[in-house]
Amino acid sequence: MYYETTCRFPVGTITLASDGTALAGLWLENQKYFGGTLNGEMAQKDDLPIFEKTVNWLERYFSGQNPAIGELPLAPAGKPFRQEVWKLLCDIPYGETTTYGEIAKKMAVKLNKPGMSAQAVGGAVGHNPISIIIPCHRVVGSNGSLTGYAGGIDKKMWLLRHEGVNMEKLTVPVKGTAL
Repeated sequence: MYYETTCRFPVGTITLASDGTALAGLWLENQKYFGGTLNGEMAQKDDLPIFEKTVNWLERYFSGQNPAIGELPLAPAGKPFRQEVWKLLCDIPYGETTTYGEIAKKMAVKLNKPGMSAQAVGGAVGHNPISIIIPCHRVVGSNGSLTGYAGGIDKKMWLLRHEGVNMEKLTVPVKGTAL
């Protein structure tokens, strides 16, 4: 059984999900794969301590602070490969970006493989169930394309600008499934 609550922030309505102890999901309104990693029902419950902690974290983030990811107990559900990719996302510093290819190189090292597909990494990044806190918005294409944000390119751009990322070399894809 999972519990959910909603809250409003500058990027719109956010839904939080928990197993009762840890944060299991954070989705933006109309986000792709909304609730996709959770197996089971979600019941409305607004007064969980983890929701209070998460809202406090988000309030500080949206006020321009850089709260530590480790402040919150996170429990994103996913297969081991995705779990490892999500851990790497947590290492991307606030206000910086990296590429799918760079994460693929790190995953190859972690898995003791000669190489790794950036597309496989992209699939894991796109299915991140705890947006913003696990900062998948900080991942861009090798050519600077802002492709691949399940919450929407407009939200990705907003979050990057909010963090002070230099947007000059980043581009919005003209066509494709990532829009």
